[in-house]
Amino acid sequence: MSSNPLAFSIRCAQTVSLGGRPVLAPFTLDMAPGRWIAVLGPSGAGKSTLLRAIAGLLPDRVTPDLRGQVAWMAQTDLLAPWLNLIDNLCLGQRLRGERADTARAAELLRRVGLAENATTLPARLSGGMRQRAALARTLLEDRPLVLMDEPFSALDPANRFKLHELAAELLGQRAVLFVTHDPAEAMSLADSVYILQGQPARLELAAEITASRPRDPLAPEHVAQLRQVQALLLQAALAPDPA
Repeated sequence: MSSNPLAFSIRCAQTVSLGGRPVLAPFTLDMAPGRWIAVLGPSGAGKSTLLRAIAGLLPDRVTPDLRGQVAWMAQTDLLAPWLNLIDNLCLGQRLRGERADTARAAELLRRVGLAENATTLPARLSGGMRQRAALARTLLEDRPLVLMDEPFSALDPANRFKLHELAAELLGQRAVLFVTHDPAEAMSLADSVYILQGQPARLELAAEITASRPRDPLAPEHVAQLRQVQALLLQAALAPDPA
C-alpha cells in the first residue's frame, strides 16, 4: 500500500484457480481516490472472480490485504425484505456489533432521493429506488475501495442513466472497480477500461479516458475509443478455447 491510505497497488502474483481450473493470470491494478476502472470480458471470463479475489473472498493471495477496506455493490440490491430502508442501510454495522449510525443513514437516503421512504419495506419500491438504496448503503460503509459487480445491469435505460449520474456524484472521490458487460457503460464511467481475455484471463488495457464522468460514449471525441473497446471485447469473445 502506498503512503496514501486511500491508494492501492493491488497485486496477485500467482494464477487464481477455481476447482483446479486456472481462471485469472497474475495481475496488477493501481487504484487511487477518484479513479474508476471498468473490467469487461466474455461470460465466464473471470470478472466476478477478479472482484472476489480483491475482496479477500478467495484463498489466492492478493496484496495488500484489503479485507475491511472494501464496500461491495452487487448487480441485485440484496436488501433484506423484512427490514425497512434505514435498517437495511445499518444492517452491516449491526452485524459487526457497531452502533447503527441512523442519522448518517437518513442523510444518505436524502441524498439519493429516498428520504420519504426511510421506513418503507423494499417490496414496496421500484427497482430503481432499490438500487439507489443499495448505493446509499455502499456509501454508509465508508470504505476507500468500492467494488461493483454489474450494479446497473438490471435497470431500464432511464433508471440506469440516473444511477450513473448519482454514482458519479456520490462515489466520485472513491477508488472504484466495476464489472460490466456494456462497453458504452464502461466508457461513460471509467477512467481506465480493461478487457479480460485468454485462459487464464489476462487484464488488457483497452482505453484511457480523461473527461469528467458520466460522459457520452457516442460523443465524437470518444467514438474511436468505444469502437476499440468493442473490437477488443469481440476479439476476446471469439478467441478459441485452448482446451
